Amino acid sequence: MASPDRSTRTGRAGSTRRQFLLGGAVAGVGAAAAIGADKALRQPDPVVTPAPPHGTGTVPFHGVHQAGIATPAQAHATFLGLDLRDDVDRDALRRLMRIVSDDAARLTRGEPALADSEPELAVSPARLTVTFAFGPRFVARASGVAPGWLRPLPEFTIDRLLPELSDGDLLVQVAADDPLTVAHATRMLLKDTRSFTTVRWVQQGFRRAYGTERPGTTMRNLFGQVDGTVNPEPGTTDFDQVVWSTDGWLAGGTSVVLRRIAMHLDTWDELDRSGREQSVGRYLSNGAPLTGSREHDEPDFEATTSLGFPVIAEFSHVRRARGDDPTQRIFRRAYSYDDAPTGAEVSDSGLIFVSFQADVDRQFTPLQQRLADLDLLNEWTTPVGSSVFAVPPGCAEGGFVGETLLT
Repeated sequence: MASPDRSTRTGRAGSTRRQFLLGGAVAGVGAAAAIGADKALRQPDPVVTPAPPHGTGTVPFHGVHQAGIATPAQAHATFLGLDLRDDVDRDALRRLMRIVSDDAARLTRGEPALADSEPELAVSPARLTVTFAFGPRFVARASGVAPGWLRPLPEFTIDRLLPELSDGDLLVQVAADDPLTVAHATRMLLKDTRSFTTVRWVQQGFRRAYGTERPGTTMRNLFGQVDGTVNPEPGTTDFDQVVWSTDGWLAGGTSVVLRRIAMHLDTWDELDRSGREQSVGRYLSNGAPLTGSREHDEPDFEATTSLGFPVIAEFSHVRRARGDDPTQRIFRRAYSYDDAPTGAEVSDSGLIFVSFQADVDRQFTPLQQRLADLDLLNEWTTPVGSSVFAVPPGCAEGGFVGETLLT
């Protein structure tokens, strides 16, 4: 009889259960060792910490200057032009500005307004800023001394101004990277002001969505133009000289000019690319002047073509915007708008032109006059709204915007 440990066919030892289990164990150890060696050779996967949501970003409300001026422009903005009720006096103005300053500070921190009926909508501030500015009647009611430039701009021949889009006693600029944040903050502030003011106009604007372009990229308007190349840089001495006032209750503040400019895109479409670039004085591709190759190259207004004509025409926008007086400069912080078209037009679009400067008469008005006189872009643009406001300085915690005028 054959041994149970040997095969009856070959005479060799057969595989017993014990040997099978032992062999499997050895194989398992070998596989485990191989896996361990493979892991040892591989680098561990890096630990990736997800970036915080964009909506958590905050901009301090309190400070020497109001936020929303030197702040990098957010993607969405609403501008409120408010008129004071007849019974609002100096004391009422003080109460008004205390209330709105307190709620604006809360909202910009990502906290609900004091009587917020939808507090869940306040938790994502998305770099929210709220900026207040005063019209001539506001300053008069406050018994303050208004700067000489605080009045409507001179009448320009290109203007077709609508009263319902112009002037106002109080400007509230609400800006953030999220439209829901802007809408909620706007509603809360309008609830605060309704006992003191009535709404004269509301204008809503937009830029590229947050994260679409690299920070610091110059905006493009709806003509496709790079818009605002020569802006002074916030945080520099140059910016401080262009923007901030040093006079009286306005010291640390500035002025703001808000112009609503309709852009006739339907007729702009009829112009070829070369004609568009000649009217602007810059290449549409990268914003470089027609005498340069990069956006920030200095235009050469003396350069001529082989036929002796200026490369950058006298009527071009870039040429008209440059004056011989270096003090005639502004800081632009504009937004586009795009409303529902009417009739046979394809678009009702344009620019909410917002500029800050220390003195409107000295800096803005001469520049605008040159543009009104000869700028070829006037063929495709029409100013339909215009307002001038004084922007008071910022305030410390526990204070309120406008206290330099009202206390």
